[in-house]
Amino acid sequence: MRVEVSSDPTGLHRVLDDATVLPQAARRLDTRRELWPDEVRVRVERLNLDAASFRQLERKHGGDGAAVRDEVLSIVAERGKMQNPETGSGGMLVGVVEEVGEESPLGLRVGDRVATLVSLTLTPLVVEDDLARWDGRSEQVPCDGYAVLFGRSIAAVLPDDLAPELSLAVMDVCGAPALTARVVGRYDAPTVAVIGGAGKSGSLSLAAARAAGAGRTIGVIPVEREADLLTGAGLADEVVLADARDPIALRDAVTAAGGPADVTVVCVDVPGCEGGAILSTAEGGTVIFFSMATSFSAAALGAEGLAADVTMLVGNGYVPGHAAFALELLRDNAGVRELFEGRL
Repeated sequence: MRVEVSSDPTGLHRVLDDATVLPQAARRLDTRRELWPDEVRVRVERLNLDAASFRQLERKHGGDGAAVRDEVLSIVAERGKMQNPETGSGGMLVGVVEEVGEESPLGLRVGDRVATLVSLTLTPLVVEDDLARWDGRSEQVPCDGYAVLFGRSIAAVLPDDLAPELSLAVMDVCGAPALTARVVGRYDAPTVAVIGGAGKSGSLSLAAARAAGAGRTIGVIPVEREADLLTGAGLADEVVLADARDPIALRDAVTAAGGPADVTVVCVDVPGCEGGAILSTAEGGTVIFFSMATSFSAAALGAEGLAADVTMLVGNGYVPGHAAFALELLRDNAGVRELFEGRL
């Protein structure tokens, strides 16, 4: 029988830790099916693991999909949520609303197919099929189970004109293009460099920068195959090859392509890119970090050590209207859609 505890819109009532922490910082969450009045329960159809989290698990287990699957199951069982202990990141999910608390402010109805726009790191989650349909080799995870949304959670009803897995892939990174467009709009025809421009968040950010009035766009990628993909998509005025972990090589590549950039957007899922991003950015410019692999202490201390007068922003994944904006970019831009469908 549930102990009567008042619900909190942040989900604080689901935290099982002794200390008072928010769900994202909690060690373990309460995953009981019964809802508090302002909650919503979703029947999960698919998880989308955060890219940094999936790559870390893939590297750790040497590409052994079964081992990756077992670790994801272990994390969810132990913590009541999907939060990679190494990267601290999770992902998001798609599912169908199966119960709505009478005081829920989310505007959802039973039967709605939705994508959650809050992280799995703070979402109570139960997996009921042992992820038997997932081979552990991709970020998208077929899943049967349930998840719980709080009063301050965010979820979007999936559009009818797009496949659910495509919508999920877009919504997983929809904060990146929305914030990119907002920042680019503060400048007059700026030069914008997107590091990791052929990826999901990177390709959308390039499209958003152009739509927001960028005068020049530079897509930075690490390998020739991705350079060909990005060039074919037509999303960047210049496509350059550089290892983002090599600060001098990255600076020189961006400069040769028309930089330094007024706005630099970091969308790669590997650590060690902070210094290069700062060096690639003009004085008075802005660096937006969207990668969960970013060391924010390295970024702050690196900018100080380089005497770099740049504004650094943490992409927190939420901008009002971000899901609708990202989906429209996909619909309106054949190059973006081609890259996304190729990854699926």
